[in-house]
Amino acid sequence: MSAKRLDIVIFGATGFTGRVAVKEAASLSKKYNFTWGIAGRRQEALEAVINKFAPNSENVPIIIADIRDQESLKKMADSAKVIANCCGPFRFYGEAVVKACLAAKTHHVDVSGETQYMEKMQLEYNKAAQEAGIYVVSACGFDSIPCDLGILYTQNNFQGEINTIESYLNSWNNSNAGGASIHYATWESAIYGIAHYNELREIRTKLFPNKLPKFEPKLPNRGTVHRSIISNGWSTVFPGSDRSVALRTQRFLYEKNKQRPIQIQTYITFQSLVHVMAMAFFGGIFLLLMKSEFGRNLLLKHPKFFSGGSISHEGPTEEKMENSMFSITFKATGWKEKLVELSDKHVNPPNKELITKVTGKNPGYGLTSICLLLAGITILRESDKMPDNGGVLSPGAAFVNTSLMEELKKNGMTFEIISSTE
Repeated sequence: MSAKRLDIVIFGATGFTGRVAVKEAASLSKKYNFTWGIAGRRQEALEAVINKFAPNSENVPIIIADIRDQESLKKMADSAKVIANCCGPFRFYGEAVVKACLAAKTHHVDVSGETQYMEKMQLEYNKAAQEAGIYVVSACGFDSIPCDLGILYTQNNFQGEINTIESYLNSWNNSNAGGASIHYATWESAIYGIAHYNELREIRTKLFPNKLPKFEPKLPNRGTVHRSIISNGWSTVFPGSDRSVALRTQRFLYEKNKQRPIQIQTYITFQSLVHVMAMAFFGGIFLLLMKSEFGRNLLLKHPKFFSGGSISHEGPTEEKMENSMFSITFKATGWKEKLVELSDKHVNPPNKELITKVTGKNPGYGLTSICLLLAGITILRESDKMPDNGGVLSPGAAFVNTSLMEELKKNGMTFEIISSTE
């Protein structure tokens, strides 16, 4: 890569997440001493973003790039060592940027939580990325770095052999600020992701031709709704990409390091049954409308109405974002003893349990942007600690041997052991 390239260019800088990424880049660039620029379609809009979100940053380069113009994307990729892509939905706009990065031999990180897109990119471009010597790493935001790295943290501290991990996501807000909690772009990505969920079977059949070994005892089936002693409230399966990303990491560690893959399930916790019923009501309407193009168009046109006010084109206010908090609690169950061979089987039932937790603030946008930028910085500074000299990887697979977790701790995310029993 040319030394004249900027370290990081934020593509989609005028979008909601992109604007927050610009704000965080202005701060982190002073701390980590990296050069950066922004990219998008319109010069005036990009200038306005710099003036509002990075007013004290001097001479931030602006690059004009349009997703409909592959040559402009190539020029953007040529200008950077890492493209930090905030331009979604990625099923529509992500692949063109990945192609441009491959052509320019530029690393690519993004904030996608779209399972089909991520696994398709791995299927289609992993070999090309390895040959180009670049890393393409999706899910570098709240989806799914806290969960994926939280599982790695739990593995590193278990001191034995893990059979299952169950994670419980909690979120809350410490202010009385009203309005939406989520920006429209997330809603749009979810709609198209669910609408095309059937694509996953074909993608996974090609991407994972060999099945992972099956271990006993199997992960418990908790039912539709359950209570857990480690998460205060009522929990149900989390519909996001965390589990699929974590399982890709586990598969990678198994295939590369012959490490026993962990059975994983991810849950989200609500404080009361009333909240669960409300989510079930809106979720039922959502799934019903998803079955037809007419219904999907209704969802896209009226996000606030069909989400009970939690999603809007304007997104959350600054106050609401700054006062939003999250925790993910991990319950790992396994054995004190670690078997020598993967083919060996434990004679006794699991005899050890470890509870860990990851916490932070402003997960959807502030923390997401920090994760994204630190992922890019880590690639630039620690590529020698990353696998295969390149590839399309999950965050855990890409950063397992790097200092990313430690850098996240320095920037507002905590990883801690809650309890251990034997």
